Amino acid sequence: MYIAIVFLPLIGAIVAGLFGRSVGAKNAEYITCGFMGVSAVLSWIAFISMGFGGGEGFHVEVMRWMTSGDLQVNWQLRIDTLTTVMLVVVTTVSTLVHVYSIGYMHDDPHKQRFFSYLSLFSFAMLMLVTSNNLLQMFFGWEGVGLASYLLIGFWYKRPSACAAAMKAFIVNRVGDFGFALGIFAVFVLFGSISFDTIFANAPDFLNGGNGEPVINLFGLELSRQGALTGTCLLLFMGAMGKSAQFLLHTWLPDAMEGPTPVSALIHAATMVTAGVFLVARMSPLFEQAPVALEFITIVGSFTAFFAATIGLVQTDIKRVIAYSTCSQLGYMFAAMGVGAYGAGIFHLFTHAFFKALLFLCAGSVIHAVHDEQDMRRMGGLRKHIPKTYWTMVIGTLALTGFGIPFTLIGTAGFISKDAIIEASLMADTPLAGFAFWMLVIAAILTSFYSWRLIFMTFHGKPRASADVMHHVHESPNVMLVPLYVLSIGALFAGMIFKGFFFGHHYEEFWKGSLFTLPANHLVETYENIPEWASLMPFLAMAIGFVVAWYFYIRSPETPRRTAEQFWGLHRFLLNKWYIDELYDFLFVRPVKRLGTFLWKQGDGATIDHYGPDGVAARVQDITGRVVKLQSGYLYHYAFAMLIGVAALVTWMMFGSAIQ
Repeated sequence: MYIAIVFLPLIGAIVAGLFGRSVGAKNAEYITCGFMGVSAVLSWIAFISMGFGGGEGFHVEVMRWMTSGDLQVNWQLRIDTLTTVMLVVVTTVSTLVHVYSIGYMHDDPHKQRFFSYLSLFSFAMLMLVTSNNLLQMFFGWEGVGLASYLLIGFWYKRPSACAAAMKAFIVNRVGDFGFALGIFAVFVLFGSISFDTIFANAPDFLNGGNGEPVINLFGLELSRQGALTGTCLLLFMGAMGKSAQFLLHTWLPDAMEGPTPVSALIHAATMVTAGVFLVARMSPLFEQAPVALEFITIVGSFTAFFAATIGLVQTDIKRVIAYSTCSQLGYMFAAMGVGAYGAGIFHLFTHAFFKALLFLCAGSVIHAVHDEQDMRRMGGLRKHIPKTYWTMVIGTLALTGFGIPFTLIGTAGFISKDAIIEASLMADTPLAGFAFWMLVIAAILTSFYSWRLIFMTFHGKPRASADVMHHVHESPNVMLVPLYVLSIGALFAGMIFKGFFFGHHYEEFWKGSLFTLPANHLVETYENIPEWASLMPFLAMAIGFVVAWYFYIRSPETPRRTAEQFWGLHRFLLNKWYIDELYDFLFVRPVKRLGTFLWKQGDGATIDHYGPDGVAARVQDITGRVVKLQSGYLYHYAFAMLIGVAALVTWMMFGSAIQ
């Protein structure tokens, strides 16, 4: 069953990619959607049997992969609760995106290639989450990077799409370099990259060696604690790239150049969740490195705030949701940093439903208004596309955390996000206060920009042309049905699964696949949360909604006046904190100047001038002169013959005289 879950999407990708012309566009769609659907059904069966059926973790042998000295790597599928949670997320969202794409990409002439890339993307992510060693994980890690490059740049005739694809690929190489170094460091410390060996030895690693240094790095001797902290930070560097955390986040908004279904898949189920999964999977190791966890807390909390501030002023409907993803990933990492791994993965789980829903709803809006993405040219769409409107409202309610305080009644985001905010306050770390207030402020901003999107897009007077408004239409059912399914998850997933992911049944649900604190400790922690702290997320949601309503419904001229009054801050946020410009100044321009110098002076003026080009020029010059001797006139040749005869006679005469 597990082999089928992982490899059915690969078979679909191969059929659609290599034999797409033979089978036809429709059959390619049906084959890839069918295989993903089967994989999703099997994933839910695995999730229920593993999480709720008392099944224990096990391995599925695929093949013997490689042996090099002491390094032995087998291709195995690691099946435990964490794996099955990720299987459900990846396959469910991917299946719905595949089905949605049938309608969204209906007029695209390269549908077979698109569906092949989607299935390849899903396969790479499935390989990542089922890996039983770090090298196998790295294989899937690079696979999702390749697939994202192909999908972001799918419309390769657009220069902006090609630039965005390259940016995503290059920025992720920075994080991947750290991840690779982290893998090397793990092998040095533990003599293995197998998760079983690492997790078995992690708890006692700091107690061994009698305090002797374990690594000599360029003359710097590192203790076991220092080496382990450095290793975890390198692994987290990889997670920062894939999950678009602060400073390595710049590729994520530009990835919106790809088709909208791609954005839903990247943001909800595949690439950006890989970094969160990495930290969760390696939680037994990270728990031994508290400094690394504190760093993760800082980065995650600040990213949640940072990305939310940029989302306040974005006008592209997809970019607003993209920065929302970046912010919500910050919540997940903040949870990991304070040790609330279950809450972090639970938010990943619920986030997949409502974030995929929001992106696919955005695609439905774009489809309705003839590929327009600027919210300033929308408005008044509520009555024209009511089904899209209400499903997007459901996604917004889930994202902003709508629910009834002090109860378990609420949307998925209300249950999972509030748990992270509460856990951050109750964590036994000096950064608890910082994390709590960063996340609360981010919640206010999230509510504001989410409802701003709803009001600008669907309410008020239409700002599109009369011709566009005349042709606005609801999406076909093949696009709407996935929205209905995701709406159910966005509404009810939190209430159904909370008790298992981080409640009373925590230990028996996870079965050691995450670093687990005793269930009674978790319950006691959440029971001791001050009432004001539990109320803060709800107040944050309400404040953001009220301000957005006033700005964009009650007094629509207020946003313009506010932007003019605080023009410096508005410009700062509109330019995304000038991070791209800073990178351009610090890295891009110097590298370009260095490259131009090496090209012009090194390659052109030196190597080519004195090397191949120089030799070729001399040969051409000599042959050009020699060619002139071949004039074609008979008297020239006769004259040359006479000179030759005279030279021969002279040589013979002088030769005889010398003898």
